[in-house]
Amino acid sequence: MGKPKFSRKKYETPSHPWMAERIKTEGDLVRKYGLKNKREVWKAKTKLRKYRGQARDLSAKLRTGDPQSKKESEQLLVHLNRMNILPPNSTLDEVLALNIETVLSRRLQTLTYLKGFAGTPHQARQLISHGHVAIGSRRVTIPGYMVKKDEEGEINYTIDSPLNDQMHPARPRADFKSAPPKKEVKPAVTEKPKEEIPPQVPAEKPEPSVEKTPKEEVDTTKTPKDATSETDKIKEENKIESDSSKKEEN
Repeated sequence: MGKPKFSRKKYETPSHPWMAERIKTEGDLVRKYGLKNKREVWKAKTKLRKYRGQARDLSAKLRTGDPQSKKESEQLLVHLNRMNILPPNSTLDEVLALNIETVLSRRLQTLTYLKGFAGTPHQARQLISHGHVAIGSRRVTIPGYMVKKDEEGEINYTIDSPLNDQMHPARPRADFKSAPPKKEVKPAVTEKPKEEIPPQVPAEKPEPSVEKTPKEEVDTTKTPKDATSETDKIKEENKIESDSSKKEEN
């Protein structure tokens, strides 16, 4: 029976403490769902292990045609449907396909965050433990409380919580209550910018081109005028002297 002061453990510890893959997976779940420690992961694993163990035993007994096993299997499926873990008209094979995140997603802490009453999973845990969250008119201070399907729409702040004020600084920015309804904005049709036409500058009139007459080329092929050679000069001088001598004789 145990002592009333100390309740029995509601979880089973791992069979081996040092397994790298398991430690990494549990650490990711703790960060994703804002859990306090890995003990809460072990609680969800133990709950899931019980569901799957019942489904395996009942599926084996159903082959024998036991009417009690059929009744128990229906009760198990109704319970999982009431907890919103499985949809209606499910089978025992779908119970065997459940994973641990299906159980963790039904915690009050997770649903408080998903419904917009807290900005982060850690803030959701703080608000629940401080007594700011209620289900209907009942205050719930247990972050790991498994919310039923009919209780999911009754999650709200407590009546005396100061978070009911929409201007409270602790309310999340993405609060679906305080946020105004979004208007449907049609995508604006972007018109192509018109091409700017540059101002026309009057074209300058071309200056009349003056054809320059080419300079007459000096024909270098022509020889200069007949220059008197030295011999001719000497002949003319001799002739002049001879003429002058004849005049004197006369």
